[in-house]
Amino acid sequence: MGEYLKSLLIICPLVFTAGFVDAIAGGGGLISLPAYLFAGVPSHMAIGTNKFAMSIGTATASANYIRAKKVNFSIAIWSMLGALVGAATGSRIALLISDRVLTMMMVGALPVVAVFIATRKELRSDDIQRKEMGRMRFLITCIAIGLFIGMYDGMIGPGTGTFMILAFTSLLGLDLVTSSGCAKLSNLASNMASLCVFAISGQINFSLGIPAAICTTLGAFLGSRLAIKGGSRYIRIIIFLVLAMLFVKFGYELLVK
Repeated sequence: MGEYLKSLLIICPLVFTAGFVDAIAGGGGLISLPAYLFAGVPSHMAIGTNKFAMSIGTATASANYIRAKKVNFSIAIWSMLGALVGAATGSRIALLISDRVLTMMMVGALPVVAVFIATRKELRSDDIQRKEMGRMRFLITCIAIGLFIGMYDGMIGPGTGTFMILAFTSLLGLDLVTSSGCAKLSNLASNMASLCVFAISGQINFSLGIPAAICTTLGAFLGSRLAIKGGSRYIRIIIFLVLAMLFVKFGYELLVK
């Protein structure tokens, strides 16, 4: 009982923070997954339990964005379909590509993404951009965002929501708040696909996952409310912080491997 309470004291505050950050700009896995590992949960069990808790938190944030009418369903639904397929196959692709190659790709891409955010003065909705695409190109773009970033979620994971927000903004001209809403639904789809795999394999610790899910849900609720009220200002700041954490994480892994 003592070890269980100790684990909860480590996990619960961190997953609350993870849910809060993830609801605003993605990247919550950078905080939540290490929490389980630090508490002594085996790696596969940690990933499965984290998927369980974060999925419920993501669903809560998604509901907030839907209620606030900050989701473009004509984009989110097609992206979700792509994310389901991408996340389901991502783990298979990971077996064919070395971790070091994937890490090097991420370290190279992150500064480019950060420069893009810093130099683009206003990230706002651009209806003209979407209308000029044509129906078929529009659908392919929506599905591709979910598919490829969903694959990344299955292969690596951290920062999935952040990359989806950036893709919806840069490729489809959505404002940051609506992009965040669409990203939540797409990320929910990729999480659910991965969750099914771990649940079938018995890699979820429900005694830790249920309390963690409650804390994550509370953090996700508060974070999504803040993002909706504060608009792009808060989202932009959190995205920079998430990108910085990702860069440090992947850079450190390259150095120690």
